[in-house]
Amino acid sequence: MFSIFSKVKNIFGSSNTNSATTASPISTPEVQSPVDEEAKNRVVFTPKTATKTTTPAPTVVTPAPAAPAAPSVSDLAVKEETKRALENAKKIESEAKSKEQEILKRLDALTSKEQYLIQKEKNIDKQSEDIKAKMDQVDGLYRKQLDKLEQISGIDVEKAKQLILNATEKKMSDWIAKKIQEAKDAIAQKEEEITKEVVLESIRHGITDYVAEYTVSTITLADDKIKGKIIGREGRNIRAFEKATGVELELDESNDIRISSFDSTRREIARLALEKLIKDGRIQPLKIEQLVAQTKQEMDKILMNEGKRICQEVGVYNLPIELMKYIGKYKFRFSYGQNLAKHTIEAVKIAVAIANELHADVNTVRLGALLHDVGKVVTDQEGTHIDLGIDLLRQFKISPAVIDCVAEHHEDKEFSSAESVIVYLGDAASGARPGARYEVHEEYLKRMKNIEEVAMAFPGVISVAAYQAGREVMVIVEPTQVSDSDAQVLSQNIAEKLDEEAKWAGQIRVTVVRELRTSSTVIGSKINKNAVKSND
Repeated sequence: MFSIFSKVKNIFGSSNTNSATTASPISTPEVQSPVDEEAKNRVVFTPKTATKTTTPAPTVVTPAPAAPAAPSVSDLAVKEETKRALENAKKIESEAKSKEQEILKRLDALTSKEQYLIQKEKNIDKQSEDIKAKMDQVDGLYRKQLDKLEQISGIDVEKAKQLILNATEKKMSDWIAKKIQEAKDAIAQKEEEITKEVVLESIRHGITDYVAEYTVSTITLADDKIKGKIIGREGRNIRAFEKATGVELELDESNDIRISSFDSTRREIARLALEKLIKDGRIQPLKIEQLVAQTKQEMDKILMNEGKRICQEVGVYNLPIELMKYIGKYKFRFSYGQNLAKHTIEAVKIAVAIANELHADVNTVRLGALLHDVGKVVTDQEGTHIDLGIDLLRQFKISPAVIDCVAEHHEDKEFSSAESVIVYLGDAASGARPGARYEVHEEYLKRMKNIEEVAMAFPGVISVAAYQAGREVMVIVEPTQVSDSDAQVLSQNIAEKLDEEAKWAGQIRVTVVRELRTSSTVIGSKINKNAVKSND
């Protein structure tokens, strides 16, 4: 601070010195006016007289008194500037002194504040030491009291904690049980409503476009002429077709041909064979037999296509080919009048909708619902459809979760997962809905199969076909084993057997067909030239 004052004084000191130095040359020389200069340089001559020569007195030239020098403009300006500079210097000096005083006061205040903070820090350190000492004392007293309590009660701290936790848990268990019961009551009040919503929503998703043919298949003809070819001369073509396929053809005035049979497999073979005949155009008994035999051999391809169609309907892909053939048999299988393919598709869609609502494993539910009745199409083994289905799926190494769904879908075993319950619900919703199943159709199928099984039990019988709801039975026999007389006796025996074992009312007509065909083929090795007429 003092250095500032010294610098200011030096600045103003140098300014005064310079000013004095500058002003001194101006005031030192004497300034004379032009009149005095002329008087000084002027010489006065006195003229001489002739009469008297006198010595002239010396003329003394007295210089005129010097006039006071007039101040110049530059001197006034310098003086004014010097005066102002001095005044400013004094003002700055006074301000500097006041600032210096203020700074000194603030320094004193900071010094006192610093001393106060140091003292306060010392007090806080002392208080911390006192608190620590008291805490140590409290800890010592706590340990002593704890030891005394353990000695008095005979229980250590850990055991006491466990007793408290047990008591609290017992007290809370009653409260939790109460809350659980309240939640159950609330759910029970809304259970029926929630169940209806879930089931209705799921069944809505179970609507399927898959068309199941129960006993009749229909083919529409493009031309009436084809109908005449199908009938043939005196009806020989239609008789040959019914004999080869085991179905009944119904033709009316329209261009539709209805293929009727209780056996859906025969009906499918007949439909495909008839389509091939119509496309070929050569409809005759021999051609009919050839195409029907060819279609029967292509049954694996038919099952494969049907299985693929069912799998695509429910969104399942990449299954083994042999397993898809089993699924294709669903179309030709009925359960209490409900087509197995249609039932399976409905069950899959309903189960998948429920699985989506409950956030279950949709893939497991989808595959489990698709395969839950696969044992029903296994006809070459004995056992329930559940056991047969489980064995079949294990052969194809299907996942255990899917096999559990198949094993538990009739509640033969306890449910092992939510997916099993969902598959059960899908199956029940599809099969138990009104109109899905009816006993009449099932009894009809049993009756027709029973008729054919009774007739097939006789020796020499090749095939049996029941028509007209079992009122007509066509039996094809091997002509080399059964003679004409034997055929007549065989028809009577079959009729009596049916009358004995069948428990239904009505008339049954049994027709035994014995047909012997011989054919020879000749290959000409030489041409008889004489038999050939020459055109020359």
